Amino acid sequence: MKSSLPPSPLSVRLLGVAVALSAVAAAAPAEAVRATAAPTVSEQDVMPHLSALQRIADRNGGNRAHGTRGYTDSVAYVRNALDRAGFRTQLHRFEHDGRAGYNLIADWPGGDPNHVLLTGAHLDSVEQGPGINDNGSGSAAVLTTALQVANARLKPARHLRFAWWGAEEAGLFGSAGYVKDLSAGDRKAIDLYLNFDQAGSRNTQQWLVVEDGPGADAAAGRAFDSWFAARGLATFDIGVGGSDNESFGNAGIPSSGFSTGISDCIHEACDDLANVDPATETTSTNALIGVLWQLSATRP
Repeated sequence: MKSSLPPSPLSVRLLGVAVALSAVAAAAPAEAVRATAAPTVSEQDVMPHLSALQRIADRNGGNRAHGTRGYTDSVAYVRNALDRAGFRTQLHRFEHDGRAGYNLIADWPGGDPNHVLLTGAHLDSVEQGPGINDNGSGSAAVLTTALQVANARLKPARHLRFAWWGAEEAGLFGSAGYVKDLSAGDRKAIDLYLNFDQAGSRNTQQWLVVEDGPGADAAAGRAFDSWFAARGLATFDIGVGGSDNESFGNAGIPSSGFSTGISDCIHEACDDLANVDPATETTSTNALIGVLWQLSATRP
């Protein structure tokens, strides 16, 4: 029976609180989705980094090889972008062939330091060319991803670390030196390493996903496979080896990542900006962003 008495002030206040709490509860799931949804980038977000690396090579004898000004200028370009975005950056020094080399390490504040998700690519080229696909393309994809983390002010469950390796072309010396210099505790804290080498090859028919072999991470490999499959893109599973994954796999650190395969101009002067397919490079970058967002949200 409907009461004819007006509601008491207390009941009005309680009703207002209940309505407000209901509104917060209803809005929370949508806000969580918005906060964790991976962004999508365009060619305009990625390709300018490759253009910058091409210009660096052009003014430094046509390459960005270990021990050259072209390489140190490449490191400075990436580091400057990361510093402006709010990363904590540092250089890890190593020696190879009588010359100092440097890995660039960038940490995003926050996340569990005992559960690190490390993403990397080698930044050096061979002496014969500018190395824009091998491996400016992987370096640009990792840099674009890191900048998207900063743009989103991402609050990951895992601690996010990004790396650009030196002297990969000479034999994985940069990444191997980094792993060797890690303390036992720091090595144990790395849950997973994701590597990207040649992300923009022309005429790509399938993405080569690291999913088996010593030190591989099957769950991460499946995440990449699923991302590409959802978009009708083919993948082929490969083992750890041939790039910086090997340095981590040899140390028992799980790894994954992918490549678009060897390009026509590998290790030649023609590995320039024209050797990269912008659409493939952008797809690779979005795959990295999508899977990193997924993997960073949970801890093992």
